[in-house]
Amino acid sequence: MDDKTRTELEAAAFRRLVAHLQERTDVQNIDLMNLAGFCRNCLSRWYREEAGARGIEIPDPKAREVVYGMPYEQWKAKHQKEASSDQKKAFDQAQHKHG
Repeated sequence: MDDKTRTELEAAAFRRLVAHLQERTDVQNIDLMNLAGFCRNCLSRWYREEAGARGIEIPDPKAREVVYGMPYEQWKAKHQKEASSDQKKAFDQAQHKHG
């Protein structure tokens, strides 16, 4: 496989992941962190950092909007729930080992 095709496939997979996360608003960031070691905020930070490595400055709120599909504050108000004690305990036990 050539590099162009590989990059196109990786970009398509990223877009599908973002679309999936936008559709699964029931999955909280703390669940992602506890189970997968990363969350939507990590993904948006990676996006912003990769842009920066290429000389493209993207402010954090804009990067989050790419991942959340709306401004972060709007997503939080609409979809974010208070973390349960079990979720918080699992997060603490993971020692914040997320992306």
